[in-house]
Amino acid sequence: MGHIDDPAEKFAFFRSALSEWGAAVDRPLPWKGVRDPYVIWLSEILLQQTRAAQGLPYFLRFRERFPTVASLAAAPDDEVMKLWEGLGYYARAKNLLKTARIVAGEMSGQFPDTYEGLLALPGVGAYTAAAIASFAYDAPCAVLDGNVFRVLSRYLGIAEPVDTTEGKRIFAEMARSALDTARPAAYNQSIMDFGAVCCTPQTPQCARCPLQSRCVAFRQGSVRSLPVKSKSIVKRERYFHYLVIEHEGEVLLQKRVGKDIWENLYEFPLIEWPGPGATHKDLMAGELWQKLLGQIPYKLSAVSPPFRQVLTHQHIHAVFWEIRAEKEIPYKADVLLQAERRSLNKFAFPKVIDSYLKNGQLHLNLL
Repeated sequence: MGHIDDPAEKFAFFRSALSEWGAAVDRPLPWKGVRDPYVIWLSEILLQQTRAAQGLPYFLRFRERFPTVASLAAAPDDEVMKLWEGLGYYARAKNLLKTARIVAGEMSGQFPDTYEGLLALPGVGAYTAAAIASFAYDAPCAVLDGNVFRVLSRYLGIAEPVDTTEGKRIFAEMARSALDTARPAAYNQSIMDFGAVCCTPQTPQCARCPLQSRCVAFRQGSVRSLPVKSKSIVKRERYFHYLVIEHEGEVLLQKRVGKDIWENLYEFPLIEWPGPGATHKDLMAGELWQKLLGQIPYKLSAVSPPFRQVLTHQHIHAVFWEIRAEKEIPYKADVLLQAERRSLNKFAFPKVIDSYLKNGQLHLNLL
């Protein structure tokens, strides 16, 4: 950790400079300045691991469709999943519904007004609880997200990795020390905006930074090397082969279950292959192909190029096999369902399937 000559004075300068910067910078977002805990909670859940520009249209759609926590709690799961489609990290959507139903049903529609109470809600972690508590109730809680980690790491010259237990302890302590307890909501908004607009990961605006004169990283030339992460994520490569089986205008779908990715989203019958390059002959020999098509005359009308989706820990490579069956496919209704081709846009799919369906070069026309 970098040396701090006078911590109290350094933090006082930090708070003052951020306050002035925040008052002068206009970063209009529809959830800023709002005191309604439902709206704040909704925005924070939607924006977890998501850039504001990407999350904004989702927030506007959710806010319009579900103006109150009671209206969200009453929504069917599939409707919420469809509205969430493309945002990723679908566990957030499940927790969104869980929390809405707890607040609407067990708490008479009132969100907890303490950090500890908020932290007990599904999907609400330390950062989200602090954000809601400070923005809705002006509680003296310091937020600590990626932007705040970066700003504090550079300003204080902290080289402790942010993803270690000790690093998290140090940054939490520094965040509490830096907090403007008299104006926690305004301070938290300023430091998050500052990290998003000025102290950015790749192109920090050091020449215009109001903290430059006291910034340890700027003085030491280490801005681009901070913050430090100790763990490099090894991404798993997965190869999905989707059977888009159509008969008389209907296709087969299934809902993903279990604890794998995309739980509760819909997909076509799936054969996961251990590596790249699976052939028609390879897939035909598999149990699922034989179960669905082994006794049915069919025509393989097209094979898509690979579609890719990058997840935090995985790379998905998906190929779509477009098959026209000459007879109805035998299937178990509790495992698969038949859907009209024209109604596929009503189902919530993973992004990689949505990309395939929207690809105009493929013959599966949803118009």
